[in-house]
Amino acid sequence: MSHAPSAPHVSHVSPLAAPAGGGSAQTPQHFASDNYAGICPEALHYLVEANASGHEVAYGDDTWTQRVCDGLRGLFDTDCDVFFVFNGTAANSLALASLSQSYHSVICHELAHVETDECGGPEFFSNGAKLLTARGRENNGKLTPEAVESVISRRSDIHFPKPRVVTLTQATEVGTVYTVDEIKAISAVARRRNLRVHMDGARFANAVATLGCHPGDLTWRAGVDVLCFGGTKNGLPVGEAVVFFNRALAEDFAYRVKQAGQLASKMRFISAPWLGMLEHDTWLRNARHANAMAQWLAERIRDVPGVSLMFETQANAVFAELPLHVIEALRARGWRFYTFIGAGGCRFMCAWDTRVETVERLAADIRALAGA
Repeated sequence: MSHAPSAPHVSHVSPLAAPAGGGSAQTPQHFASDNYAGICPEALHYLVEANASGHEVAYGDDTWTQRVCDGLRGLFDTDCDVFFVFNGTAANSLALASLSQSYHSVICHELAHVETDECGGPEFFSNGAKLLTARGRENNGKLTPEAVESVISRRSDIHFPKPRVVTLTQATEVGTVYTVDEIKAISAVARRRNLRVHMDGARFANAVATLGCHPGDLTWRAGVDVLCFGGTKNGLPVGEAVVFFNRALAEDFAYRVKQAGQLASKMRFISAPWLGMLEHDTWLRNARHANAMAQWLAERIRDVPGVSLMFETQANAVFAELPLHVIEALRARGWRFYTFIGAGGCRFMCAWDTRVETVERLAADIRALAGA
């Protein structure tokens, strides 16, 4: 006789969050995206503090922004250059543009966000650098050294865009996580071929929470030149940090940010909430909670007849194939989730404030509808 797994430990749960999709209509929770979640209390605290502090110098020369930059340098244990932009598309696009010329190419996985969900932003801001896609050895959303080498070796004539950058999505679009050794192996190929390494870290915090390693080990010590460190999906109101570990590559990046309309005049309202994330490792605690909720959901639906988990749940996403009638019935009950992200199937994304009760209600609905 099988037994249900014990409930995961929840480090903190928002008192405002309540079950949805058949639950309370006042404070709904859904699984379409971790962007649906609100601002975590720690980030909101510093947003209010920055507002109450009076006048500050504009365009990032304020004391709040400097404190956060110093905090990120301490977090990664290295002297890096830090810039703030409004969203992940701008972060990735401008970072990749700073690493490549119009006649270069960028190697990415075929499911990478820069390829599938950024409306040609990297190509636009680089004036035409081409994205070259690869599948990787396994169907897990991750590039391999062999896949990178294969793309580089396709052609070397002047008629083909010259490979210049490898970009890794961490965690991937299918919820898997690159290990430190995997990143080192890809970086070694990149270095040997004179390529730069960029990391799309929209869910970087979730990857660190999964691996339990130092953030520096997963980035600059493993050969990553530039990280786009996502905060919006982890409890911030808005804003991503572009972290240049190779500071020489950051030359004139501030001008790119300005020209792209990403330089906030009141920068402190983007940067200050990061203090709440860095203080007491809130960023990591939020990610651990989201990951735990995804693990809990995966365990609750793993043995449901007609349900098939598509990938190992390593971060805060659960990908599952569900019967069509179950999908339609779940949506009729008010649940929101995507069916076109990554490799298909249904994606259920957990957030920093996802409640155990919400996960239980979704799992119970899936189980009941599949049984019916």
